[in-house]
Amino acid sequence: MVNTLASIPDKKYFSISEAAGLCKVKPHTLRFWEKEFIALNPHTKKGNRRYYKRDDILLIRKIRILLYERGLTISGAKKNLSSLNEDSIGSLKEEILEDLEELHNVLKKVVK
Repeated sequence: MVNTLASIPDKKYFSISEAAGLCKVKPHTLRFWEKEFIALNPHTKKGNRRYYKRDDILLIRKIRILLYERGLTISGAKKNLSSLNEDSIGSLKEEILEDLEELHNVLKKVVK
């Protein structure tokens, strides 16, 4: 599958129109998704102008794939995103435990 989405420019913040363009959705869709997906929470400045960070753009792209390409419902996409978060937390815990065990072994050698 060819990725037709543009690469994300090296900027700190993106306006709603820039984010919509990068993710190939309309601005009103982003505003709707903000109400549906708690994790999508852009920074707001004066006049309630939305500014999206790089992580927000990546999340929007994940949501777009789940809804438009995989055909999931909003509810299904929410469940999928929450399971992705749980999986990444689980793998992070495993990595931390492995690092702690390795550190423990090194410390045992140093103490002897």
